[in-house]
Amino acid sequence: MIVDAREIAAGAQLHADVCVVGAGAAGITLALALEESGLDVIVLESGGDAPEPATQTLYEGTVADARLHPPIDHYRVRRFGGSTTLWGGRCLPLDPVDFEARDYIAHSGWPIAYAEVLPYYAQANALCEAGEFAYTAEAAFAAPLAPMIGGFASDAFSANTLERFSCPTDFGSRYRARLAKGRVRVLQHANLCRLPMDAGSARRVGAAVVRVIGGATFCVAARAYVLAAGGLEVPRLLLDSPGASGRGLGNAHDVVGRYYMSHLAGTIGTLDLSRASSVHHGYDISEEGIYCRRRLALREGAQHALRAGNFVARLHHPRIPDAGHGNGILSALYLARGIVPYEYAKRLYDGTPPGYAGSTFAHAKNVVADAPDTARFLWNWLRRRTLAERKFPSIIVRPANLRFSLDFHAEQEPNAASRVTLGDATDALGQRRIHVDWRYTAQDVATVSRALDALAREIERSGAGRFEYDPAEVEAEMTRYGAYGGHHIGTARMGEDPRTSVVDANCRVHETDNVYVAGAAVFPTSGQANPTLTIVALALRLAAHLRGAVAALPVSTGASSAATSAATPAATPAASSAVFPTHSEAAR
Repeated sequence: MIVDAREIAAGAQLHADVCVVGAGAAGITLALALEESGLDVIVLESGGDAPEPATQTLYEGTVADARLHPPIDHYRVRRFGGSTTLWGGRCLPLDPVDFEARDYIAHSGWPIAYAEVLPYYAQANALCEAGEFAYTAEAAFAAPLAPMIGGFASDAFSANTLERFSCPTDFGSRYRARLAKGRVRVLQHANLCRLPMDAGSARRVGAAVVRVIGGATFCVAARAYVLAAGGLEVPRLLLDSPGASGRGLGNAHDVVGRYYMSHLAGTIGTLDLSRASSVHHGYDISEEGIYCRRRLALREGAQHALRAGNFVARLHHPRIPDAGHGNGILSALYLARGIVPYEYAKRLYDGTPPGYAGSTFAHAKNVVADAPDTARFLWNWLRRRTLAERKFPSIIVRPANLRFSLDFHAEQEPNAASRVTLGDATDALGQRRIHVDWRYTAQDVATVSRALDALAREIERSGAGRFEYDPAEVEAEMTRYGAYGGHHIGTARMGEDPRTSVVDANCRVHETDNVYVAGAAVFPTSGQANPTLTIVALALRLAAHLRGAVAALPVSTGASSAATSAATPAATPAASSAVFPTHSEAAR
């Protein structure tokens, strides 16, 4: 059932076996996976079904370098469905190498193997509505596909691995009806503010303090708590709760918020494929109707040989702001830049070459000269993107001269100095806002530099074409967009040693018996893959663990520190159950 927390009486105390904080990809996956477990589950979601400015502003904070990190209330959505209301739908798993400890990637290595996540990927694919778990062209398509680049074959790079695309699926709207009719209790407009320690235990969290903007404070007493609020909000919630050490929950060793990663992404150079026997850089549609796209991926052996992190590249259209491309479709996109959402405009239009900035007349000439192709593109975009339920994933433009730019996406090395901390300002709920200091390392530059150099050599060696770029521009290109989009990774990392990690192999906070973390915050390394599919797979794995583990945990008494008790008066059972019945009451 779904209830508005604004209807819950001040001082009410709710009880559950599991309290999940956040209703994005991880939180909704947990709710669905635990629905038939017999456990009593409450989900706390800060927002409602639609965007609400007052709620979204709770995400505001500061960044150390605005050039390297977007405003922290961007790429995140504080509402039911979380950032799946915004994502582009790209789905792909991590690779086995991502789980390995590599001596050239500092702080690498997961406490679990790829094989422990693999069983959950197929179900994750289904929840994301990305079709079957098949991520090579051979596995996904019965008939052979035309080569991505005719004549290209390489021991260093593969050209047959796939990205599969979700609708993209908004988890909130897609699964709302199921949750509304199910056993899980979802509280909207419910903001977790504090996880105080239980008065009778140094390792167990007591009743969670929950507040409504401009309204009541109440609490939720659960056997276990799961923070599924995203890679920036999770460290905020942990650091804003003192924990047994007084330094933050799970932060006795000052690890919470550290090792903050995103991905290294950029567009660089010119890839001339005019000598290739064929070029197919667009989307293929599987028998299930799923859009799939191939890319150039640095093989595991080549990563080791080059001492480089994971890396992929895609054929990309020329930079949109440069009217010199002469393409009416790209120029139409440039002229429409004022109505393109920030999250996409940043990648589409940043990096305008000198001499072309603001060249509206030149772009208008391209649109007029290329009017038939532009009209066909706009019609197809309306039909296959704007009006379609399963949307065409991105802009695909085939240059007439087969001269592409190269779009790359690479692994970022974990770095303890790259971190999220609490700032001095507070929000409308009295919580301290966060300060983000995202940093990259020399190894990050080396990963991209070595991979690009190897790709240039392999393209030339194959005879399929030529890739030219300026090696001196690599660092500037890979940091042009700073921390990439909504990939907030590693801030409550998984590991065996509490001195260098926040959660254990089961995603339980080392310092507690009953607090877990779900989401990309627990990833020890980022890999090259967009994180959503693995977030969902790990949430399914955590749900399987909780089914057995929660029963062994004591029922919380709700008792906590004197300060918290004063802020959350004892519940009156009638006030609590009248608005939000327990399962037994709901069944009557």
